[in-house]
Amino acid sequence: MQLTPLDWAVIAAYFAFNIAIGLYYRSRAGQNTSEFFLSGRNVSWWLAGTSMVATTFAADTPLAVTGLVARNGIAGNWLWWCMVASGMLTVFFYARLWRRSGVMTDIEFAEIRYAGKPAAFLRGFRALYLALPINCIILGWVNKAMVDILMLVLGVSKEQALGLVLVIIVLTSFISTLSGLWGVLVMDLFQFVIKMGMVIALAVYAVQSVGGIDAMKARLAEVDARRGGGSILSFTPDLDSAWMPLITFFVYLALNWWATWSPGAEPGGGGYVAQRMFSAKDEKNSLLATLWFNIAHYAIRPWPWILTALVSVILYPNLENPEHGYVKVMIDHLPPSLRGLMVAAFAAAYMSTIGTHLNWGASYLVNDFYRRFWKKNEGEGHYVRASQVSTVILTVASAVIAYYIDSIAGAWKLLLVTGAGTGGVLLLRWYWWRINAWSEVSSMIAAFAVSLYLQVGLKMDSDKPADFAWLMIYTVSITTAVWLAVTFLTKPEPDHVLDSFYRRTRPSLVGWGPVAERLPEVRPARDGWSNFFCWIAGCTLIYGALFGIGKLLLGDTGLGAGMLLLSAVAGFFIYWNLSRRGWSTVVE
Repeated sequence: MQLTPLDWAVIAAYFAFNIAIGLYYRSRAGQNTSEFFLSGRNVSWWLAGTSMVATTFAADTPLAVTGLVARNGIAGNWLWWCMVASGMLTVFFYARLWRRSGVMTDIEFAEIRYAGKPAAFLRGFRALYLALPINCIILGWVNKAMVDILMLVLGVSKEQALGLVLVIIVLTSFISTLSGLWGVLVMDLFQFVIKMGMVIALAVYAVQSVGGIDAMKARLAEVDARRGGGSILSFTPDLDSAWMPLITFFVYLALNWWATWSPGAEPGGGGYVAQRMFSAKDEKNSLLATLWFNIAHYAIRPWPWILTALVSVILYPNLENPEHGYVKVMIDHLPPSLRGLMVAAFAAAYMSTIGTHLNWGASYLVNDFYRRFWKKNEGEGHYVRASQVSTVILTVASAVIAYYIDSIAGAWKLLLVTGAGTGGVLLLRWYWWRINAWSEVSSMIAAFAVSLYLQVGLKMDSDKPADFAWLMIYTVSITTAVWLAVTFLTKPEPDHVLDSFYRRTRPSLVGWGPVAERLPEVRPARDGWSNFFCWIAGCTLIYGALFGIGKLLLGDTGLGAGMLLLSAVAGFFIYWNLSRRGWSTVVE
């Protein structure tokens, strides 16, 4: 794709504006670690929520969705649509609790909920494990994806593309180091507007290139006839298909969304999602930020990608890698006047993810390891400088991993699947006093051991749908049995730790009876059923909007309008219920 001087000027202006944001927030970020990592806990819901959406919109995300649609139709997106229930659980059961906890990172939670060496081990181990191998592999994967995109878009060699990516990541690291989370948040807002605007524009031009929606549907019917099987336009999978048999779909809907841990989809919230909740002004803003994130993430953002993916199936039916169809549509059908903006949009998608992961990973290294175990009594200026150094370290490590990412793909897949089974304890630790540090430790060990045995010993392949389903069932069942047994065989946490946590977070009375009896002066939340109905309404809101928008775009006006009406009713119920009982803690 040829870029004109005007295109390069647009790209330069984009980077200049990002640098200006970093310089503007430099003084505020340098005040203390709370400002550097949490923006002084003074962020409005719309900014925090948009930042979450921008972070999950990486440069390779549209390509991944294109691959899912090309291989398995629109229904292929159930691989991530199934996580709606988990997202809504975080909104109504955990967002306010996380904000109320007052911690700087979700890992710090271990030492306000548990006591002694097991709690310290959990905090230190998870800080290093998540900040270094897990976070750097994610960064390396995003770097590699951006290299592939630049090779396709600019027609450069791998070495040249890698050089350009290194320049961008150094620039992103410079801005993140300079401005802390404030700079990351404002850049995310700016970048989200650019990349959403451009993917919508690309979808419009893509559909026009095949003659409009009706012509696109007709040509996709021809594709269905050649392939055989169900319709590529179906919103639900064919449960007799090889890629989503009934047992696998059952696992996704009934098990996967709550039982597994993965970066960005932690049961009950965690990682950079939790970081945005901590940075919110108050509990109301924390809840609304997470709600807006889920609405935008699942219901609003996917359709421009899906429409372009459907066009790519028509135009490029024999691609070796169908994910590249998205970029080919852009190269062949985007007007020359928009090419510079599209390159800037890819850079924005890349930078928003990189910026967040650098700041978030540095928060673990400094707050949960360096400050906790190494240098405990230094001034705030010292820890801010340590945060900046940590950001640089993560930048270098991720660049190195990007070069070797293909050789560690198997290890990465293994690491992700070993998170199966830990979700139950992560959810219940807030709502059941009896869970202790050994519960978490044993769940981590059991999940790793069982998953490793099933994959390495019994040769179960998580890439095969049926194997994945049974791997999940076995791992979750055994891991849950192990951590429950360990919980009852070990002592509960000391009373003073449980009392302190109960005073601080005021979780639901159910599950905390013995502690509540000791502390009758604490008025706990009694909003369990109300949260449950909001959770059901939240899932209805998301799926109603997601499928309603899709039906309208594909020409089914009546059904689409009906689904959107159902979504609106669910949204009104949530607003009425939260306004009636209060947006923060509810006590009686």
